[in-house]
Amino acid sequence: MAKVATKAELIKNANDNWDKMWNMINMLTKEQQEQNFTYDPDAQDNAFHWKRDKNLRDVLMHLYEWHQLVFKWVENNEAGKAASFLPPGITWANYQKMNVDFFEKHQITSYEEAKQMVRESHTQMIALMERHSDAELFNKNAYNLGLRSSIAEYCRAATSSHYDWALKKLKAYHKVLKENS
Repeated sequence: MAKVATKAELIKNANDNWDKMWNMINMLTKEQQEQNFTYDPDAQDNAFHWKRDKNLRDVLMHLYEWHQLVFKWVENNEAGKAASFLPPGITWANYQKMNVDFFEKHQITSYEEAKQMVRESHTQMIALMERHSDAELFNKNAYNLGLRSSIAEYCRAATSSHYDWALKKLKAYHKVLKENS
């Protein structure tokens, strides 16, 4: 995916990948949406997430939690607090622990709740992007806090890039379902 340079592109990419993801989800029966994935996680690349996420609920809650990271980070920085994107004690070297914590937190969340939660948070992500100007979204110094990354970079990571990640999981799941039918 090419690097985006405007708010319009950022929002379009987020919505396009969101729509692709839901189109793939909607091709599944209700039973397939709620059951555990049937692909072999060992047959995928070596990334840990193939073993972590057991079903669509896990994927949707992962997306939801990454949206929450963006909301909190933006809120803190808009309030003049130079906050890290990652929670205290988490670094980019160990962020998989955070993702496992997200996974464990939502094992009691139903699939129906997951769908509602991620739909609402996606809408909030789009609203967050819409309320900022291009300069605010793409300037790392938008809040004069010496930020390492722009709001746009984190919005892209939590939306279009993460939706693309979810699409890869869905494609693997669809492939196995098709092979087994």
